[in-house]
Amino acid sequence: MSGAKPEFVRLTGHRAFTQRLVLSTLTGRPVHISKIRSGSPTHPGLAPHEVSFLRLLESVTNGSVIDVSYSGTTITYQPGLITGTVPGVGASLASDLIEHVLPAACTRSITYFLVPLALLAPFAKAHMNVRFSGPGVITSGTSLTGDLSIDTFRTAVLPLYGLFGIPPARIELRVLARSCPGPGGKGGGGVVELRFASQVRLPKTLHLNRRPGRIRRIRGVAYCTGVSASHNNRMIMAARAVLNRLVSDVHVAAQYDPAPLVGDKGSAQKKKIGIGFGLSLVAESSADGVIYAADEVAPPEGGVVPEDIGTRCAYQLLEVIAQGGCVTAAAAPTVLTLMAMGSEDVGRLRLGRDVLGREEIIGCARDLKAFGASSWGIRDAGDDEDGASELIVSVKGTGVGNIGRKVA
Repeated sequence: MSGAKPEFVRLTGHRAFTQRLVLSTLTGRPVHISKIRSGSPTHPGLAPHEVSFLRLLESVTNGSVIDVSYSGTTITYQPGLITGTVPGVGASLASDLIEHVLPAACTRSITYFLVPLALLAPFAKAHMNVRFSGPGVITSGTSLTGDLSIDTFRTAVLPLYGLFGIPPARIELRVLARSCPGPGGKGGGGVVELRFASQVRLPKTLHLNRRPGRIRRIRGVAYCTGVSASHNNRMIMAARAVLNRLVSDVHVAAQYDPAPLVGDKGSAQKKKIGIGFGLSLVAESSADGVIYAADEVAPPEGGVVPEDIGTRCAYQLLEVIAQGGCVTAAAAPTVLTLMAMGSEDVGRLRLGRDVLGREEIIGCARDLKAFGASSWGIRDAGDDEDGASELIVSVKGTGVGNIGRKVA
């Protein structure tokens, strides 16, 4: 009905916070989220990284209205138009990018912000250029929250956009300064820049239901900041000791960076944080578009040698491959969301049972349903040698598309 206000989608809890706000922005349906850590006696309400994400949403949209309760346990979000980087609206007139500063209390990796931002970028009116800086930027994975490292996001998530007709060649991710979690897992001091120039009217319908094939090669990045560069070689050797017996083509690059200095300009109180090391591994299958990834990072409190990180990451990669399917659990929410936002046709995706049964994937299905998407159809793959360990998920697109591009 013309002029009628859309009804609020009412949800509870802080889990999948960014996912729900992204779906609200893409579909244009306002959302009301209550009981955000209401049972916590010491830290109720929104966490620093969640507040920072709300500010990021304000920067890349025009007309969004955000109302947070006094206690921070309830939020009402009415989405606006996804503008991207428009001079004077989020971006400065002298620059073609949005500067977003993360607070020192941030405990999440930069991929906590990049994954939802990349989902919004194809539906923006203009290019999405954002630079993340400040004492809270962590480029590595996080052992406490399980976030991806920026290397895994770049090599295992961004290439999947090409399956939807969104050219990855026009997506650039720059790591200007690396960092690991600081003391207590808070802050890192890195600098990251995302330039997303692939805007589309509607994502293509995806049919990725074939057999995943065999692993043909393994690539990776070993990184360390503020510690001896020999840590990289030790992690690489430990990982290769496990993987070389299975795949002959294994190559892991080494990346060393000094620990970033954090503090006010001209202040003598500047200190080095973000010291640590980690490993990201990516396995490529003989089937196009099938990528498996694993992440491992040393905990902020230390006590772990590089050899343990390399061995753990190698075995974690083998476990991810053993789960089967064409998409890993880390990338599945992104792929399923893009399928639901595409043209009104049925797409198909092959997933392992263990992947589909994860809490995050089930929550994604429920959230998509709450925002107007169709229910998923699920059936056995039927061609597995080991007894139907994989499933075919059918997703019907809603045809939401890029409203900003249509208006332009």
